Amino acid sequence: MKKRILSSVFLLILICTLAVPDLAQAYSYGDPTEEKVAEAYSEMSAKLNESPPNFNQANEIFSSVKEEIQLHMGDDAVQAVQTELDNENEEAVMTNMQQILVLNISRRLENVEKDFEEYDTTRKLVGKADATYKTLSPVVKDSNPKLDETIKNEFEVILDSLGNPGLFGVGEKESNEEQFAESKKVILDGLQDHFEMKSVEIGHFGESATEEETSSGKTDWTDLGQLSNWIPLIILLVIIIGVVIYTTRKRRR
Repeated sequence: MKKRILSSVFLLILICTLAVPDLAQAYSYGDPTEEKVAEAYSEMSAKLNESPPNFNQANEIFSSVKEEIQLHMGDDAVQAVQTELDNENEEAVMTNMQQILVLNISRRLENVEKDFEEYDTTRKLVGKADATYKTLSPVVKDSNPKLDETIKNEFEVILDSLGNPGLFGVGEKESNEEQFAESKKVILDGLQDHFEMKSVEIGHFGESATEEETSSGKTDWTDLGQLSNWIPLIILLVIIIGVVIYTTRKRRR
């Protein structure tokens, strides 16, 4: 009886442990159609389009995403926007924010390439990259409708290239990493040219950004500084404690 209980506890712990990365990832990526930095850009744009431009409100909105931008794009990106906000240069603020969004698209697509076989993760990342482009789309379309249409089509191709594991083999579709890489290049090359950027590499903003400045050694779901990433661990701990209490009480009867 004791061995059976211990085996059950071990099996439960093993299942929960294997489930933790998926749970944490879900909390980290959240709604694949939402991107905080893209949303902040839209809100800042609305405030700066007021008459007169509301730089105080735009500054507050920017402050809410400063930490995330610094983590992934470095101090240079934050400083570039902050300087223009302080100088009340509306056009320069928007230009710098647009370039940050391009880098965020690049970051998401690079992470897709690194974990290409992880369908649930890659689908969410592509969704976030696409949501970010939808924010930039009006800017691109205004001066280059053909490029805008091309990028939108390539995002469809990218989504298709991820394939589909199906459910018990039903609806299964093989992924195509080569197709993904080709579409990714078309998107990033087009955005780099359109927004006149020297580089769209992850963590680079302008010529002075360095890898050392932007490398944190953290991934989206293993950053335990985020409260949400503790939730799966807390759930696991509660389950273990519950099992221990239950088995202890049962033995005392």
